[in-house]
Amino acid sequence: MNRIFHARIAWYQYFLLAILTANVVVAFWVKAALVGLLLALLLLVVIERVVHTVYTITSEGTLVVDVGRFARKRVIPIADITAIERYRSMKFGSFSVTNYLLIHYAGNKFVSVMPVKEEEFLEALRKKGERGVV
Repeated sequence: MNRIFHARIAWYQYFLLAILTANVVVAFWVKAALVGLLLALLLLVVIERVVHTVYTITSEGTLVVDVGRFARKRVIPIADITAIERYRSMKFGSFSVTNYLLIHYAGNKFVSVMPVKEEEFLEALRKKGERGVV
């Protein structure tokens, strides 16, 4: 049975959505239709990525990282995962901007993930993996 984990939405993604929305409204308000249309398309892509990002651990022993309809899925065999590290970006004292997991696989390839339930995600990966990761 497949386990699906949804992505956590970071504060800067909300900020990007607010800024893009304001720019689309202003562009149409001042009758810059072409700029407004381009910004609306960009807003659509960002919303698609934010809403539809999921991480699936399949029963076949793979991790599928899906970031929406406009990007390719990454299929990573769990047996190829060499390490999983917790990272914090841009620390200001004890406060960090973003917490994420960095998954190393197949040599020097890597992918960063931000699941909502981090501990359950790591535990599901441990159960599926034949060798110990993390």
